[in-house]
Amino acid sequence: MKILLLGKNGQVGWEFQRSLSVLGEVVALDRHGHDGLCGDLADLEGLARTVRQVGPQVIVNAAAYTAVDKAESEPDLAHLLNAQAPGVLAREAQQLGAWLVHFSTDYVFDGSGTQPWSEDDVPAPLSVYGRTKLEGEWQILHSGCRHLIFRTSWVYGARGGNFAKTMLRLAREREQLHVIDDQIGAPTGADLLADVTAHALRQVLPAVGHNYLAQSGVYHLAASGETSWHGYARFVLETARQAEVDLSVQPEQVQPIPTAAYPTPARRPNNSRLNTAKLRSTFGLTLPPWQQGVARMLAEIL
Repeated sequence: MKILLLGKNGQVGWEFQRSLSVLGEVVALDRHGHDGLCGDLADLEGLARTVRQVGPQVIVNAAAYTAVDKAESEPDLAHLLNAQAPGVLAREAQQLGAWLVHFSTDYVFDGSGTQPWSEDDVPAPLSVYGRTKLEGEWQILHSGCRHLIFRTSWVYGARGGNFAKTMLRLAREREQLHVIDDQIGAPTGADLLADVTAHALRQVLPAVGHNYLAQSGVYHLAASGETSWHGYARFVLETARQAEVDLSVQPEQVQPIPTAAYPTPARRPNNSRLNTAKLRSTFGLTLPPWQQGVARMLAEIL
């Protein structure tokens, strides 16, 4: 089996190079491409040509425009990468009879209430980023291709920058640290996304007819439990303290602030909780608590 992976060097894409390798031959591309193949989501014709040339049974799109605030001033580019490019991949997948794996976000919801969002809840994005990610979903759904769309939240990886690394740096450099406490979600590791995806693909690939139709769809995928960014920061610093990392700001000294005290160009949802019952029941999975993944990531970087 041949798998086409886009975004190979991003946090999630890097983990996919590992998790997908046991399923078949992985053709992994970044936006620079190689050997005449195009991995640049901005090149729609090149993407279509590459899918036809590779002829994969699975396309995994781990690339996206993720600069949430910058998207407010670059809506056309965000739309190109997050909506039009997935549409091209979906239509090519439909022509091949291939599966398309795509990642979306809790930002498709308005963040109201306190209940975890289910796949059936009505989207109402607050930002350009959220709107373009939602349109990407629609493009895939309307193409008729076999698809797994995973909505996730608060993604991190040991590779590259992340919230935990930022908190550790600031806790060393500053005397005070203020972190938002009224946005609630579940930090979710790129390694968890990659492993769950590989598990799901292993189940759906043999599926035909009714089974394929039953498994194709949108799924919410996040670590279990919930916290605020403030709680997340305190957990990171407490873990660092236990590892005897020298900090200027101790975990109990991190001050909570509301979202209103830290204005940004793009509005963030306050409620990023995702109900993962559909994913767990369909694929027979247990999703670990968010603390487990964060602690493992910190063990790698501290």
